[in-house]
Amino acid sequence: MQLSIVPMTNNDIFRRLRYIFDFSDDQVIELFRLGGQEVTRAEISNWLKNDEDEAQTTLYDEEMAVFLSGLIVKKRGARDGETPKPEKNLNNNIIFRKLKIALNLKDRDILDVLDRANLEVSKHELSAIFRKPGQKQYRKCKDQFLRNFLLGLQYQYRPDCNKQ
Repeated sequence: MQLSIVPMTNNDIFRRLRYIFDFSDDQVIELFRLGGQEVTRAEISNWLKNDEDEAQTTLYDEEMAVFLSGLIVKKRGARDGETPKPEKNLNNNIIFRKLKIALNLKDRDILDVLDRANLEVSKHELSAIFRKPGQKQYRKCKDQFLRNFLLGLQYQYRPDCNKQ
């Protein structure tokens, strides 16, 4: 029997982040507001539904970018000047970078988070993920890498969860 790995979706990442940081609906609404968008409890509820649930609605890239920007503002404070426009297209590298910024993580911190998820990565491998796509050393952040990073964050922020 061959296992198929399901691609990560914005909804999946959103569910995981909500769990990791134990955000209430009100806190999620506030994060979206800080990112520049008003959302309702119903929208949040539909984004959080399981993938198999027909009532689930897709959390699009721009909405996910707003949420992550709100997380940055909440954790780090607003930047001077105009609020940046949310990205219309996200990928794992951008999501990972936004989480790094929001949580004020340095390379050593990220390596520690990944170590919690039993993933050993060198500083060179990590820096390749944060490079610009046109650079020679650029490396695409794959779903499994982001999954492990989120799992490491879960172990860090939710010590009540059991390591499997």
